[in-house]
Order: sequence, then C-alpha cells, then structure tokens
Amino acid sequence: MTATATATAIRAVVGACQGCGGCLLTCPERAIRPVGLGPVAKRHAGASAGAGPTLVVLDTCTGCGDCVELCPVDAIELVELAGGAT
Repeated sequence: MTATATATAIRAVVGACQGCGGCLLTCPERAIRPVGLGPVAKRHAGASAGAGPTLVVLDTCTGCGDCVELCPVDAIELVELAGGAT
C-alpha cells in the first residue's frame, strides 16, 4: 500500500469476528491482539458459541490494510484518523 496524505488505522467491527486468527498471522507489525475466544475455538473447547473475540488494535498499527483484505467476514475496517497526516 502506498503512503497517502491521510493517516489510516484499522478498527474492529464489534461482534463480527469469528476468531479465525488470519489477521494475527498477516499483520506485519503484530498490532492485533484477540481478547476472548471465537466461535471456532469455543467449539473446540466445548464452550458455548457466541460473538467472536474482541480485537484490540495496538498503536503499532500502520494502517497497511493487509488484515482488512484478508478477513473473510469483514470484521476489520480501515478508517481515516482525525486530523492525521503521515
């Protein structure tokens, strides 16, 4: 992704994550951390299904968008940061 005049970052869509873990593996900055288990992990653990994990985005996110493109359920979106220029 090429640099633009506007700073971007990612934002998790609450309740949309299914816990596949693809975003964790694709992030070059390791800026995404899951909190809780997703439906797939819950099934394997014998826990009840429900909303996926909450994704916590760390300050190391560069807004490259790799995770956004990879997510099969559109649980992550690229957003413009208020007043931020790179």
